[in-house]
Amino acid sequence: MPTPSRARVYADVNVNKPREYWDYECHQIRWGNIDDYQLVRKLGRGKYSEVFEGVMVPSEQKVVIKILKPVKKKKIKREIKILENLRGGTNVIGLLDVVKDPVSRTPALVFEYVNNTDFKQLYQTLSDYEIRYYLYELLKALEYCHSMGIMHRDVKPHNVMIDHEKRQLRLIDWGLAEFYHPRQEYNVRVASRYFKGPELLVDYQCYDYSLDMWSLGCMFASMIFRKEPFFHGHDNYDQLVRIAKVLGTDELFEYLDKYQIELDPRFNDILGRHNRKRWERFVHSENQHLVTPEAISFLDRLLRYDHQERLTAREAMDHPYFYPVVEEHRQQAAAAAAVVADSTTSTDSMCLVTGAVVGGAVPAGTLDGIIAGGGGVAGDGIGGAIDTGGGGGGVGGSSTPPKNGIAALADTTSLNNEQQQQQQLLQQH
Repeated sequence: MPTPSRARVYADVNVNKPREYWDYECHQIRWGNIDDYQLVRKLGRGKYSEVFEGVMVPSEQKVVIKILKPVKKKKIKREIKILENLRGGTNVIGLLDVVKDPVSRTPALVFEYVNNTDFKQLYQTLSDYEIRYYLYELLKALEYCHSMGIMHRDVKPHNVMIDHEKRQLRLIDWGLAEFYHPRQEYNVRVASRYFKGPELLVDYQCYDYSLDMWSLGCMFASMIFRKEPFFHGHDNYDQLVRIAKVLGTDELFEYLDKYQIELDPRFNDILGRHNRKRWERFVHSENQHLVTPEAISFLDRLLRYDHQERLTAREAMDHPYFYPVVEEHRQQAAAAAAVVADSTTSTDSMCLVTGAVVGGAVPAGTLDGIIAGGGGVAGDGIGGAIDTGGGGGGVGGSSTPPKNGIAALADTTSLNNEQQQQQQLLQQH
């Protein structure tokens, strides 16, 4: 009997949530109106669905419509409930609506549109920094779903949509995702072969969020080594052999012993004995610019047999490999804060000068400064009522010519009316 295992993080998220959060079998689906959407063109198909580009009617807003193939209602409810729970989460594809064909009763999920670039084209062109950037964005999505008590269980390039022009990433296809409950035994027939963790390949059912981190590691290895896929097994048995040829068979048996896992007898004839390979063995002239010491360190902390030893999503985001990305985020935040601060300062200055002139309580020297400037605040306006014929832009920098007598009189009248209204309001209060 294998030794049970418990997630290192977020183990009790669903324990502490109300039952309706994770009990998807009792979930009541709120169906939208199918007539609100039109199909435009087919984008692709998978094992459980066909995917189309569509538009909302009548706004013509682009959407993605995933028409589900006949599967158990329980599975459909699980995907919908998980998408609803994760709605608004960082880099998680946004579910907009759920509709059903009135005749066939076939359900369809409506998602936000992402102008995706095919990964087989994109991944071969990404720079060192771009790989770091997109991996960090993917980790944001994984950290979010794990923190919400949910394992994705199908992380792979096909399920990572990237709009390269917008530098936008979305994690899609939550059809295999599941709620994590401590010590629960899960189906090992999840994930795609090249991205299956060793726990799935040795039939260890007590897995957790760390499965997603193995899959992420496989993606990362294929990106930096320019080898897609990195572990290229012909079937599930061969997949473990491919992994063992890199990570070593001694290390595999240590893992099996730790969790009291009994290996399928079919491996006896195909596994052999292999020493662990150094990651540097995979470096060549075409990928050496991507394989930095930090990249090797990061990869080594993901591709571990023992799921307990893999980095969590949060730990991965804190790894030195992502320091350049974190620094860019910090600079962008600082620049945004500076813009807000400048805007606030300008607004405060405008309010001070405007209040001084309109309210009639002018601090010593303030009015003289405005008159000397000749214009008004923010490029025009108030200056006309007290214009002395001076040029220049005043506070706002406009070079508005002096107003004629009618315009000046109109401005003065307007000011007097505003002063009277303010005095009336003060008296009322």
